[in-house]
Amino acid sequence: MAERMRGRQVFMESLIGHGVEYIFGNPGTTESPILDALLDYPQLKYIVALHEGVALGAASYYAQASGKIALVNVHVAPGLGNALGMLYNAFKARSPVVVTAGQQDTRLRLRGPVLGHDLVAMAAPLTKWSVQVERADEFAPIMHRALKIATDPPAGPVFVALPIDVLEQETDVAPFPAGRLYRAPEPEPAAIQAAAELLLSSRQPAIVVGDEAASAATELTALAERLGAAVWCEGIRTHQVIASAHPNFRLGLPFDTVGIRKALEGVDAVLLVGGPFFEEVWYAPGSPLPPGARAIHVEASPERLAHNHPVSVGLVSHPRAALAALLTVVGRDGAPAFREAAARRNAALRALKAQDAEAQRARAAKRWDRAPISVPRAMAEIESALPADAIVVDESITASLDLARTVTFERVGDYVGARGGGIGQALPGALGVKLAHPERPVLALSGDGSAMYSIQALWTAAHHDLAVVFLILNNREYRILKHNMDTYRQRFGAKPERGYPHMDLVSPDLGFVDLARGMGVEAARIDRPDDLRPALDKAVAARRPFLLDVAIEGRA
Repeated sequence: MAERMRGRQVFMESLIGHGVEYIFGNPGTTESPILDALLDYPQLKYIVALHEGVALGAASYYAQASGKIALVNVHVAPGLGNALGMLYNAFKARSPVVVTAGQQDTRLRLRGPVLGHDLVAMAAPLTKWSVQVERADEFAPIMHRALKIATDPPAGPVFVALPIDVLEQETDVAPFPAGRLYRAPEPEPAAIQAAAELLLSSRQPAIVVGDEAASAATELTALAERLGAAVWCEGIRTHQVIASAHPNFRLGLPFDTVGIRKALEGVDAVLLVGGPFFEEVWYAPGSPLPPGARAIHVEASPERLAHNHPVSVGLVSHPRAALAALLTVVGRDGAPAFREAAARRNAALRALKAQDAEAQRARAAKRWDRAPISVPRAMAEIESALPADAIVVDESITASLDLARTVTFERVGDYVGARGGGIGQALPGALGVKLAHPERPVLALSGDGSAMYSIQALWTAAHHDLAVVFLILNNREYRILKHNMDTYRQRFGAKPERGYPHMDLVSPDLGFVDLARGMGVEAARIDRPDDLRPALDKAVAARRPFLLDVAIEGRA
C-alpha cells in the first residue's frame, strides 16, 4: 500500500519533480501549510515580495529568461486581486507560470469567511486553466496537469486555489512523475514548399517576428540574409530575436494599421513568425499589410494560426524547424536572378542601417550638453558603460526608440521587454532575470511613473542580495500619456495645445534616493549629464542592488 501523504507534501514534491526551483510569494495565513513545509524542502527557494504584483512580475520574467516554470504563491482574494495586473502581463507574454493562492477552509464556504471569494472565477480570464483542489486525492493529477498546461504551446499562466484544510488532508495518491514531453511538431513539406515558392516569387519580402521566434534566431537571421528581407518586430516585445545591429533588422512596428502599412510599404510578401500580430493602440481601418501583400504565418500551435488576419500559407510548427526547412528549400530553389536581387536588397538595408546609426549619433550630439541630460545622450552613456554580457530589462517607454537605436543587443536574452504593456514591470522583472542569470550584470530601465507601481521590489532585491542596477529615467511626468493625449486630440478633433491634467509627478517630487535607502538599496541622484557615466560604472562595479535616479530633459 502506498505511503500516505498530506496534500501539502504532494504539492511540494510535485513542484520538485517538475524542476521548479523558486517560489515567488507574499505570505499569508491560508498559506501556512506551504510556508511550514518549506522547512522540510530546502531545495525550493522562497523569494519574498512585499506585494503580490511584485512576486508575480518577478516570477514571469524569471520564467521568460530561464525557460523554466515559476511558481507564484499569493494570498486569498485581495492578494490575487493585487496580482491580476501582472497576471495580465504574464498572460500576454505567454510566461509558463503556475499561480497559486491560499483559500479559506472549505468548511467555511457557506459562511462568508474573511477574505473569501471565488478565486477560480477571478483568475480564469487571464489564465489557460483555473481550478481549485477540492480534496487531497486531486493534488497529484491537478498539479501534474497545471505544470503541463503552463508549458504547452503557446505557454501561459495557470491558476490553482489551495484551501488550507485540503493542504492538510491525507492521501495515498503520490505525485505524478514528470516524464519527457516532446511537443514540437515538424512542418508539413507541402506547406514549406508553398511558403518557399511565395517568398521566391516576391520582389520585396519582409519578416515580422514575435517572441516565440526567439528560439530560432540563427535560422531567422540566415533566412533574412538569403531573402534580402527586412526584419521587423512587434511594438511591444519580450525578446530581441535578431541582433539589433544586424543590417536587416529595422525596429518595432507602430501601433496602428496605417503606421504598420507605411513601415511595410512596397512589401509584397510578409513572413510572420511566432506572434499574435498585430497589437494596436489606435483604430484605423483596413489591413496592416500593404495592398496586394501576401502573408505566410508560422505558429507553434493552431490556436493563433491565421487568428487575426487572412494568410496565404499557414503552418503549425516549432519556429526553428519551419525556418530551417524554409532556409533549405529557398537555398535549393532560388534562381540566380533571385539571389542577385536578394544581394541588392541586403546592400540597400545595410546602407539604410548605417544612415540610421549616423542620424542617431547626430541626434545625440545636438543635445549632448543639455541639462538635465537628454534621452539620446543617456542611452549613449548606457551603451558605453554596459559590460558585454549585461542584460537590459526595459520599461523605458517614451525613451524606448532611442534605446533601440543606440544600445546593441547581440543575443537573444540580452534584452527583456515589458510585454503586455501594463506598467511597473521592470523593477520586479529584473529580480526574476537576475535569478535566472545570476552570473550576468542586469540593468533595469524604468520611468519614474512606472517605478512607483512596484517600488517595493527594491526591498526584495536587498533582502535576497540581487545585484541589479535600477536606473530611473526621471522626467517628473507621465510622458507617454502626454504623447497619447496629443494623438487623441488630433484623431478625434479635440482642441489642441491645451494642458495635460494630472499627468505631472510634482508637488511633491518623488524622492527615489530616499525610497531606495529606506529599503536597504544604495542610491544616487544624477542631475548633471557628465555624472551619469561615472555613476553607472560605480553601480555596475558594486555587485549589489544599486539605484540611480537620473533627471532627464522635458518633452522634446
